[in-house]
Amino acid sequence: MDTVNLTHHFLIAMPSMADPNFSGTLTYICDHGTQGALGLVVNRPIELELSTLFEQIGLDLPDEMLRHQAVYYGGPVQTERGFVLHRPTHNYQSTLTVNNAVSLTTSKDVLEAVAQGEGPGQFLVSLGYAGWGPGQLEQEMAQNAWLSVAAEPGVIFDHTPEERLGAAIKLLGIDFSHLSDTAGHA
Repeated sequence: MDTVNLTHHFLIAMPSMADPNFSGTLTYICDHGTQGALGLVVNRPIELELSTLFEQIGLDLPDEMLRHQAVYYGGPVQTERGFVLHRPTHNYQSTLTVNNAVSLTTSKDVLEAVAQGEGPGQFLVSLGYAGWGPGQLEQEMAQNAWLSVAAEPGVIFDHTPEERLGAAIKLLGIDFSHLSDTAGHA
């Protein structure tokens, strides 16, 4: 099987996606290698606002605009754990720098910085992540479960959750309504 690195790519769930965790989702891949892949679903807000999440972890969030920002379902793995996808500003304690446009932080210090008005200007907070074991994502790609396209950070940070999937599909230059549920191989 060909090795492909999908780090900094979007995964677009195909219409045939049966897994309810991923049906209709747009997933951003933060890391992909021989050990597997890690990503965050970026278009599925949950009924939890940042103000409530911050209260739960003992932080005050005075910024009224941020207080009502949604928290996202990032995926089915470790749903009690927070993940912050953001524009790189500086490194926090546990930060994976995806590239010069996107970082992923799992430590509380990024949220403390947000609470103090010193955090990243653009960010998305999720609970849980999407994970694949070695070769699992490649197998799902071969089974036509996903389309992939090089990620454009503006799709995540400049669009509403409802617009993100469509914006990513536009990067492919195709009409999603014409997609088939069956794979074809020449």
